Amino acid sequence: MNIGVIRESRAGDHRVALTPPVVRHLTERGLVVWVEAGAGKGAMFSDDEYAGAGAQVAFSGAEVIRRSDLVAKISVPTLEELGYCRPGMVLMAFYHMAVADRPVFQRLMEGAITAIGCEIIQSGGRLPVLAPISEIAGRMTVEIAAHLLRSGNGGRGILLGGSPGVPPAHVVILGAGTVGTWAARAASAGGARVTALDVDPERLRRLMEHLPNVATCLAEREAIAEAVAGADVVIGAVLVAGRKTPHVVTRKMVETMRPGSAIIDLAIDQGGCVETSRPTTLIQPTFLYHGVQHYCVPNLTADMGRSTSIALAQALLPYLIEMGLRGVAGALRHCPALAHGVYTHRGACVHPELAGAWQVEAHRLEDLLAANPEDK
Repeated sequence: MNIGVIRESRAGDHRVALTPPVVRHLTERGLVVWVEAGAGKGAMFSDDEYAGAGAQVAFSGAEVIRRSDLVAKISVPTLEELGYCRPGMVLMAFYHMAVADRPVFQRLMEGAITAIGCEIIQSGGRLPVLAPISEIAGRMTVEIAAHLLRSGNGGRGILLGGSPGVPPAHVVILGAGTVGTWAARAASAGGARVTALDVDPERLRRLMEHLPNVATCLAEREAIAEAVAGADVVIGAVLVAGRKTPHVVTRKMVETMRPGSAIIDLAIDQGGCVETSRPTTLIQPTFLYHGVQHYCVPNLTADMGRSTSIALAQALLPYLIEMGLRGVAGALRHCPALAHGVYTHRGACVHPELAGAWQVEAHRLEDLLAANPEDK
């Protein structure tokens, strides 16, 4: 199998889907890896390192895609990139289809491309490829929060962890999953007063076992409103895998926050969990609404290019090996976690929620695989 790695095209994205050590693991198993020249530059991986790991370095992303049976990338592919794909090939990425543009979905369907969403690969209730990205994002939020609270940045002028005789900032975290837990861990370690809310009591129980200094509360509407009104920083870490995130913080709730407070909406890549949120960029990461700063960058881990790339490549490796050695169809039959991540296959939508959103017929992946037993 030929596996391709192309340069991430979104502005400010310093990540790369596969690192030289992971490429070496693949080539040592007899797989051929094509890497676009300069693909790893933002993460400080040189073309020579990829070549030394056994990869073939190609001049352009178009050449890599045309030579590959499977392409691994991070951000949702552009229409131009999809135009280079041939029928039957596999394209792995973080699609976040719940908020993706319809032309992307249509091109995947029309091109008979097998689209695997890294964000919905699921094993035993876990999201093993999304998890390491979420961990990094959770830890990054506290640094971002401390920056936003500075007076010179329009913040309330509050030291996140306080100091003797000076109270710390109050950080409210909505969601106690992977992102929320790591954000709570980092904020608590930094000395902040932290409150975490979630709809799942079991998640809150697990969080308290590991972080006894963090206050917890069930995420009922009244409790959210009270917590948001008293927060210096609100971190939105709500995730409904494969579906658009509900607005758990309303516009009216935001308007009760004090001027100079901040919202970091980490759910923005799935639509956002705050009604006043809208996507921003790493170049212009914030906007102001009713005196409250909003940080809503969908790809914020792109600013930690090397660390994120290493974590993601390690998470992708077992699935790439599975497909490389068994073939795509064989891997999908053998690995339920990987099969769970498929959005489209052979021109058919196999994700029920996505099919409902775009009003197309939903197919069962198992039926499509059974109908073509000769596929490898």
